[in-house]
Amino acid sequence: MNYVSDSFIKERVKKPVLVINFGGQYSHLIARRVRELNVFSLIMNYEHINERVLREINPCAIILSGGPYSVYDEKAPRIGKWLLEQDIPVLGICYGAQLIASLMGGHIKEGIGEYGRTKINIVEKDLLFDGWSNDYVWMSHRDYIIDVPDSKIIAYTSNNYIAAYKLRNKKIYGVQFHPEVKHTINGTRIIENFLFKIADCKKNWFVEDLVKSLVDQIKGTVGDRDKVLIAVSGGVDSTVTAYLLKIAIGERVIPVFINHGLLREGEDKEVVENLSRIGIKPLYIDAYKRFLDRLIGTCDCETRRKIIGEEYARIFKEIMDRDPSIKWFAQGTTYPDVVESGTIPHTDKIKTHHNVGGLPEWFKVNIIEPLKWFYKDEVRMIGEKLGIPKEIIERHPFPGPGLAVRIVGKFTLKKLGIARKASKIVEDTLKKYGLYDNVWQAFAVVGDDHWVGIKGDKRVEGYIVTIRIVHSDDGMTADYHRIPYEVLDEITAKITGEIPEVTMVTYAVTPKPPSTIEPC
Repeated sequence: MNYVSDSFIKERVKKPVLVINFGGQYSHLIARRVRELNVFSLIMNYEHINERVLREINPCAIILSGGPYSVYDEKAPRIGKWLLEQDIPVLGICYGAQLIASLMGGHIKEGIGEYGRTKINIVEKDLLFDGWSNDYVWMSHRDYIIDVPDSKIIAYTSNNYIAAYKLRNKKIYGVQFHPEVKHTINGTRIIENFLFKIADCKKNWFVEDLVKSLVDQIKGTVGDRDKVLIAVSGGVDSTVTAYLLKIAIGERVIPVFINHGLLREGEDKEVVENLSRIGIKPLYIDAYKRFLDRLIGTCDCETRRKIIGEEYARIFKEIMDRDPSIKWFAQGTTYPDVVESGTIPHTDKIKTHHNVGGLPEWFKVNIIEPLKWFYKDEVRMIGEKLGIPKEIIERHPFPGPGLAVRIVGKFTLKKLGIARKASKIVEDTLKKYGLYDNVWQAFAVVGDDHWVGIKGDKRVEGYIVTIRIVHSDDGMTADYHRIPYEVLDEITAKITGEIPEVTMVTYAVTPKPPSTIEPC
């Protein structure tokens, strides 16, 4: 059986929830919501599902994910109608709901796009919505369902589109919205109702079981002789990965911290000190010149990500060439890195992450990624179980390419300095008002656009800095923080006052989706 993480799953969990992936950006978010309800979820791509595989998995329920396609696209991912004839409860979400309707002989049509917060009206009482009293859900679709044969309609949107339906005499449902995202208020209740009141699934998944299983997985993969090189950035993902490796293989883990010149102010010292506190003493490599020399003048963020990934790989290879006993390369990769890099079949590539799609093809090494199928909040839970200090676990996420992805347009040392200084002002001001730990991420972005200003009674033309402060649980969705005006005023005054090149500060209020958290 091709389980996602079979070494610590297939012998321990029975009757999982099977999430069939049709390329949706939220496929693993669905699985995570199920696991939050203490039911194990298994994700498999649709092309791997057949009747034999389904019998082997023996799921208590099936959830069909969303996806970027129309059901009528020539290359649209599909599955046979046989899946709906297995006497297994099914919930189709977004594209999954449209696919069920299509398989039943219903019709789908392109219409007015519904994106973001959307009102629905429940017109038929059903267990799926038991105890759910909200009117708004999170939508992300253009195609809509016209009809579903042999079904009852449970809810409509304000555009009179079908929002939820149930096949008659079957435990098969479709919802056009996304109950798995936090923006559907209390959407987990809908998933909970489906799992326990409709599908009769049993609780069998608890996070405290994960640590020992992950350690055993590492031991079984690496063996008892090989060394493992791990790139540590000081973030929770690489720190937890390094700590798991340390528990599993002891001194055979080689942590490496590379200063690529794209760090936040004072970050190199802070990272080394934090890692030392938990017994991890990284090999420190100051390589800012070799990175910056290649980045200066570049305009495209994807190009920068590739450059940074390649330069990282060169340094890692130099270290590994000096010590042939290093047979493995470990990364703190999490699922958002994987899905946004487009490495899951049928997903759109949003951006290349240096620790997924950014490493060059010539970097041929054995790669181990223990956290590849986990989200940030789950990684933090694992870190907490490991006893890693709270201030390390709750440290704000910082992209591997660093400030390089917070510079829009041409990369220059001047803009790098502005991004670094402005981000420090944002973070320090939030800490001053006790807000830093209440948000997911806070930083500053600088681009090529200029704005005319007045400084010292003189006309000046300076840069525009955009502030981005967001809430999120997992990095897959996010919303902007409603920052108090007086705090925003202070940030603005400090940036324009302390950074001479800046004449305008703006505040980013677009959620993810449709935006991403980082600018590029």
